[in-house]
Amino acid sequence: MPEFDILSFGETMAMFVAEQNGDLADVSQFHKRIAGADSNVAIGLSRLGFNVAWLSRVGADSLGRFVIDTLKKEGLDCSNVAIDPAHPTGFQLKSRADDGSDPVVEYFRRGSAASHLSVQSISEQLLTARHLHATGIPAALSVSTREMSFELMTRMRQAGRSVSFDPNLRPSLWASEQLMITEINRLAALAHWVLPGLSEGRLLTGFDDPADIAAFYLNLGVEAVAIKLGPHGAYYRTHMDEGFVAGVPVETVVDTVGAGDGFAVGMISALLEDHSFADAVRRANWIGSRAVQSRGDMEGLPTRAEMSVEFEDAIASRSNRRTVTPTLDLGETQIPCGSGLARDEARTVTEDI
Repeated sequence: MPEFDILSFGETMAMFVAEQNGDLADVSQFHKRIAGADSNVAIGLSRLGFNVAWLSRVGADSLGRFVIDTLKKEGLDCSNVAIDPAHPTGFQLKSRADDGSDPVVEYFRRGSAASHLSVQSISEQLLTARHLHATGIPAALSVSTREMSFELMTRMRQAGRSVSFDPNLRPSLWASEQLMITEINRLAALAHWVLPGLSEGRLLTGFDDPADIAAFYLNLGVEAVAIKLGPHGAYYRTHMDEGFVAGVPVETVVDTVGAGDGFAVGMISALLEDHSFADAVRRANWIGSRAVQSRGDMEGLPTRAEMSVEFEDAIASRSNRRTVTPTLDLGETQIPCGSGLARDEARTVTEDI
């Protein structure tokens, strides 16, 4: 039996969240938390009872100790998190947005410890995990982290493990848009399940329609694609099936950050438990909707007990699935939750300082 159910990797940053509304320059009080799309998913899966290994790197500083302590409290195995004495732990400042709009985020991560992850960071023990979840963020941090992403995804797929991939585009971290598109699609081709947002899929493939975006990745060798449509729900397509799962109504959106990460938690957990792809999308929509109702990037992700009660009650009263391809006349609609460029970590003002 594998020691780990899931392996995930990337950068966890310290995050300072404004306690008051307004320009970050005028805020005098912040609450310290952690942030990072990859570790958000790892935490969400750990809360659902999976044994999750976390591969990363932090500085030999107080923020690094805070990151590791927080991840350990969430149940992650951090034995493969290296302490880097030469490079700092990345951090970010995040504004408060009580109206449900995207908060402003300023990143301080250039040259961070996590950007010095490399192929040498991979231990053989990690490769025994049942599943690998990857995003496009580590590949954007540096050449060495990109090489590590390709190595991990290639070796896990060759070993017969399942691999999921969320593009999580961060354009400002790449030297050019074309390089980003090329490298992200090369990574996606190594995955079994690909989970883009609609505008991400449009940029990466050149197609507008969700069915065409999904077909693009299926033709690369991917087994299944789920395209996040924000509050509209999600479209999915496999080689045998396709459909649309409507979104879960949310009365008040508190914080849009992390909706896509919650979606990934739902997809991965359900598929590893042998649910159908349509049912996995249904769970993913629900967890994504729950994420936007809490302040913080991962605070709204449910425990197994919470999901068993709340999600089962929610789906018992309604059936969201349509087994025909939907007509989605979204045009240039701005979708606020869980899809689009940088939506999982909010709209960026300054990506690297």
